[in-house]
Amino acid sequence: MTERLISILIGYMFGLFQTSYIIGKMHKTDIREHGSGNAGTTNALRTFGKKAGAMTLLGDCLKCVLAIVVVRLIFAGRETEMMPLLCIYAAAGCILGHNFPITLGFRGGKGIAASVGFLIAFDWRMFVICAVVFFALFFTTHYVSLCSLTSYLSALIAMIVFGEAGGYGMDRIHTTEMYLVMTALTVLAFWRHRANIVRLSKGTESKVFLSKSKTKKG
Repeated sequence: MTERLISILIGYMFGLFQTSYIIGKMHKTDIREHGSGNAGTTNALRTFGKKAGAMTLLGDCLKCVLAIVVVRLIFAGRETEMMPLLCIYAAAGCILGHNFPITLGFRGGKGIAASVGFLIAFDWRMFVICAVVFFALFFTTHYVSLCSLTSYLSALIAMIVFGEAGGYGMDRIHTTEMYLVMTALTVLAFWRHRANIVRLSKGTESKVFLSKSKTKKG
């Protein structure tokens, strides 16, 4: 249990690095007071443009990658039989830190970019699958929220498929625990996007076009 708590804490500390908030302060503004009010990649893109959106995506991805790398270094050689589980706890901590940063009054983002970093550091196969799903949907619908949530579900399914095939080298108890943590992260992603889901159902969700800095209503 101690290893799990340490992994979550490490992840949370990395998650407190709010890339879009820092970029907003460089523009002498609080990004949470503009657009959707969300401190994340999509709102940075909408509010400050493509460069800011790309910087936010990179920064939020990197912090989750670094959290997982640190956990791997700390527990290397000691907890190798449950390393994938500790890595997902580190990712969960990072996503929680991003979504609910104590330094910003628990008003953060939605954790999607940080989740991309998790996939990159955790299992490149899951990352590739989710990337294909995301961009296939994006270039046909331009709804980032729909792409993100569908990719999250794809990641959960892929993890279970690879896990049941013995791809993570853990026993049944730890593998099942890993599935539960991933399920919790998926539920959290849907909960954080609950307003987007309502707008998608009403056809009022904003669309994002890479060729333009502005958005269009769907």
